[in-house]
Parts: sequence; structure tokens; C-alpha cells
Amino acid sequence: MTTVIDGCAVACVDAAGTEYADGHLVVDGDRLVTVGAGRYDGPVDERIDGSGCLATPGLVNTHHHLYQWATRGLAQQSTLFEWLVELYPVWSGIDADLVRVTTAAGLGWLALSGCTTSTDHHYVYPRGGGDLFAAQVDAAREVGLRFHPCRGSMDLGRSDGGLPPDNLVESLDRALAATAEAIDKHHDPAFEAMVRVAVAPCSPFSVSADLMREGAVLARDRGVRLHTHLAETVEEDAYCRERFGCSPVEYAERLGWLGPDVWLAHGVHLDETSIARLAATGTGVAHCPSSNGRLGAGVAPVRDLLDARVPVGLGVDGPASQESGQLGGELRQALLAARLRGGPAALTAREVLAVSTMGGARCLGRDTELGSLEPGKLADVALWRLDGLGHAGIADPVAALVFGPPAPVAALLVSGRPVVRDGRLGTVDESALARDLARVSRELVRR
Repeated sequence: MTTVIDGCAVACVDAAGTEYADGHLVVDGDRLVTVGAGRYDGPVDERIDGSGCLATPGLVNTHHHLYQWATRGLAQQSTLFEWLVELYPVWSGIDADLVRVTTAAGLGWLALSGCTTSTDHHYVYPRGGGDLFAAQVDAAREVGLRFHPCRGSMDLGRSDGGLPPDNLVESLDRALAATAEAIDKHHDPAFEAMVRVAVAPCSPFSVSADLMREGAVLARDRGVRLHTHLAETVEEDAYCRERFGCSPVEYAERLGWLGPDVWLAHGVHLDETSIARLAATGTGVAHCPSSNGRLGAGVAPVRDLLDARVPVGLGVDGPASQESGQLGGELRQALLAARLRGGPAALTAREVLAVSTMGGARCLGRDTELGSLEPGKLADVALWRLDGLGHAGIADPVAALVFGPPAPVAALLVSGRPVVRDGRLGTVDESALARDLARVSRELVRR
């Protein structure tokens, strides 16, 4: 099937920064075959009118915790550690049904904010909860987003000096075996893959050094990527220096956790030496500005990271610490956070768009497949409506998208398939998602 999006502004986010004030895109099957100026006059099966819109690559969400959709609005004045201590006991009640519902709802909501590819870092596996990982993969398939679930784990409970309660941690052997099983069952290395799995022990304060080391060995043996939290708060930095005698980045490097196959969530508290090591090793960073602000963690040094050529992507983080749950709004938040730290020249609208697309694709190891609008790449496209009152008068469409209010999504294509049309999900029933979400949230509170 050939689909054409016509009459729209286009921001390709390619290496040359190609843009068209009035352009078109041609999709054949799951690939982009043409991106250019003016109208397309060739034969098509479907034509999407892009008048008043901006076409960009679909946004890439590089960090999330979808199960947290059921526990929003709690621990409102807490630091990260305080927030975790309050919520871990609640999360001990999650099961496969809740995870399926929250994954579908969260991914559907991300789609409505222009996201075509999302990770998820799930590390809470209560005993008897069922196959939570498979529930996520099934939900993502239903919604139609490209999905990078990260099989998380924790083996350092409170009795061993960790933060989570003992009933939420796994043994080292169990965590590694379950992670290997998730890779074997669900990881797809193909160019057009809809599901790819990563190895993702949770964090330095909930995971033993042995699990970190052996997790890295497992990931590299199976040819998958590695993901974890790092350098999010001053408390974490102090924890690493007191317990391990080094910075979080130095600790990660000791354990084999730096490299071009690794991306780290947050990276808020990074000194010059740490940034240099990330750059030298090609390690990526998932920037989560709203969550960092909500928890008072600080502002990541995004300008410094980009100047050092560290791969930087954009992330929502869990909806329990970023209650809006949308990625489109994070573009503006990233811009403002960088400027709050470094002044009005710290980050441009186009740099933010690049971070949220190509930057995310680099973090996930998919920059040859997605992240820009170029012939031969996968047809993951966001079409943003910018002709309404909220964006009227901003002549530059990229500035309108980033500086302005969250733009409605006129169309969202994933591998050429429509997931959103005219601001509505076309793959799943939004009302049913909302009802299911309310149900599992009530059940979790009762538990």
C-alpha cells in the first residue's frame, strides 16, 4: 500500500537539517520512499492532507515505567528515595492484568503525543504476579507502537542494605534466568522489528555488583542493549561515593556498564570527568526533564552532553513521577530546563527535536532504521496540527511545535500503519482503556 502525506511542512531531522515549507512524504509498505518539496502527483492508495501541519519523525521515548500509571499523584512532596519507600509497598500488589492494562493505556497516551517508539523499564516482579513481561509485549502489539521493553531486576533488598522491600527482589540466578527467557521469547533483531529487549538491572542502590556484571555479560552474549538508572540524585551520588568510593559513572565503568550498547536514565549529576567517559565510550543518556523537576532531582547537563557528542534521547519516566505521561510536552520542558541551567542559547528548538527523534534512535541503536525522515528508513511519522489557535502566529513550524502548547496529532504512522488519525487512537478503544485503568487502579489500592 502506498500512502502520501501532502501539503505539509516537513522537518526531516537528517544530518543536513533538511526542511520543506511545503512538502510531501511517500510511504510504500513500511518504508519511506520519497521525501521532497511540493505536491506528489504519482499514483497512491491513500492520500493524507497535511495542510496546516508539520511532519516530523515519530518521537522516541527512551525511558519509562508504564506500570506506574496506576499510582499517579502519590508522594507529591517527596525526594526520589522517599518516593520509592512510599510506593514500593503499593507496587508489591501489581499483577499481569494490571501491567497489561497500564502498558496499553500508557502506550496509547504516548501515541496521542506523537510517540512511535517507546521503551519500558520494568523491574518490579512480585511473587505470584504472573508473566508481566509477556503482558507488556501483548499490550504493545495491540496498540501498535514499536516497543523496547527492558527486563529489569532487583536483587538487593532492604535486609541487604538496598532500598526495596525484600518481597520485591529476586535472587541473582532467578533474575538472570528470567531476563534470558525474555530475550529468547521476544527479542527481534530484524531491521523492521517491533519488539527489541534490553537487559536492565534497576539501579546501584537496588542491585548487587554481581547482577550488574553478569547482566552485562548476558546482554553482550545475546547481542542486546543495556539500560539502568544512573546519576539521578545527589543522594545516589553520595551513596556511590560512600559505599563504592567513586562516582556513579566510575562505578558503572568498573562493572562493564559503559559502551555504545548502553544508555543510562537521567544523568543529572555528572561532572566533567563523567561526561568525558560517557563520550569516549559512546554511552547514551535518557533525559527526563519533567520527572527530574517533579522529584526535585535537578537539571541534567544536556548542553555539555551534546557538546561532548554523547547520545542524548528524551524520556517521560514513570507516570508516578511525571503524571502527564506524554512525550510531546517533554520537548518544551527539555528546552526550558536547559535554558534554566545554561541561559537562552543553551538549547534550540531544532536541537530539542533532534534529541527526541534521532537522539533517541541512537540511544536504542536504531539510528539507521528510524529517527529521521529519509528514503529507506521505516515509515514512523508524526503529523502535528499547527493551524489552531494555540499555534497561530508562529511562522516557524518547528518553533511552534517546541515553544508552543502540545500540538494535536493529526496522524501517526508506525511502519506505515496508522495508529492515530485526527487526534484519536485507531487501534484500540480509548474509552475501554480508561475504564480498565480505573478498574485496576482501584483494585491495586484495595490490595
